Amino acid sequence: RICVVAADDGRTDKLSYYNEYKSYLRMPIDYSKWKDIEISDDEDDTHPNIDTPSLFRWRHQARVERMGEFEKTKHETKENLETTQVELAKLKNKLKEVDAADERKKIEDDIEKLSKQFEDFKSKEAELEKQEKLAPWNIDTICRDGFSKTTVNKVKKEESVLTEEERLDQAQAFMDKNKKDIEKFGFYKKWEDSKQYLLDKPHLACEDTANYLTYWCVNLEMEEKNDLMKQVAHQTIVMQYILELAKTMKVPPIACVPSFFTKIAQCDDKYMEGFNSELNAFISRIERRAKEKTDKLIKEIEEEEKQKRLGPGGLDPVEVYEELPDELKKCFDSKDIKLLQDTLVAMPSEEAQAWLQKCIDSGLWVPGPNDDSAPSKQE
Repeated sequence: RICVVAADDGRTDKLSYYNEYKSYLRMPIDYSKWKDIEISDDEDDTHPNIDTPSLFRWRHQARVERMGEFEKTKHETKENLETTQVELAKLKNKLKEVDAADERKKIEDDIEKLSKQFEDFKSKEAELEKQEKLAPWNIDTICRDGFSKTTVNKVKKEESVLTEEERLDQAQAFMDKNKKDIEKFGFYKKWEDSKQYLLDKPHLACEDTANYLTYWCVNLEMEEKNDLMKQVAHQTIVMQYILELAKTMKVPPIACVPSFFTKIAQCDDKYMEGFNSELNAFISRIERRAKEKTDKLIKEIEEEEKQKRLGPGGLDPVEVYEELPDELKKCFDSKDIKLLQDTLVAMPSEEAQAWLQKCIDSGLWVPGPNDDSAPSKQE
């Protein structure tokens, strides 16, 4: 074949052509990895007195157990790395909201401690990856995927920045439109139901949903529906965890929904303890906020009623009545005008005039058509 090509090319130096052809075929491929492969379990020669099938089964089982332990260590390291990363993000956000020096010092110490743990887990993960690459192939690993990659499209950043008023209007429009769907999500108790509902309605995985659930929790507590408030609070923390995870991974919240629910369903006691701790703290904040709003509302109602009660002189008849001496209170309680006149006459002139003016300013005493006419108590 080479001779024919050379002849067609008009070249007579067959050796130079052959050398050129060989250099063309040379490819930079490293075949060294094929030299370090564990042979199959049934390829060894064994002693006649040894039960060969049992030996091969034992070898294979031992290798599978070693691989299982290695995979378990990898999985635990990855989980610890993710958990530490989420906790770090929470502490950093919390540090921004704290002003007290002692509390800031404690949070900074916790951040430093978690950062060291994060670096340790990262180093361990890198070491495990190195061990996995250097491990020899065997019959169980030689035929598997070389790599698996998932790509999530990033949300396109908005060019225009909304003003505070525009953002509030947008959030209010979203809540008005999706109020029923958000409240339905708040009633779910099973992890799988919540996961499927968010996957069916991906637009609900957002900050506005968490804000509405928080607002709803406060209203439920003010209505003394404590059990229902705690259920909705649980779903609020679920949404906040998803949003926090999305912020850490820099992906849309809906992309974190499957991974979050998979992790929460398979999590250890420590992770679940952290979730419940966050939930209890949130419930305490809701109860405190609801009490503050209730007290404020009661105070406003009382103030409004007081304004309605004010007499012509701007005094509150209830307060003036409470200040009256007992003998004057009896007069108003019995509605006895004659007794009231006699009681005022019996008092020192200045004191009687002072009490009389307070009663007129508060509306307890309404003068007649002329000053000499008898006063009457306002009903």
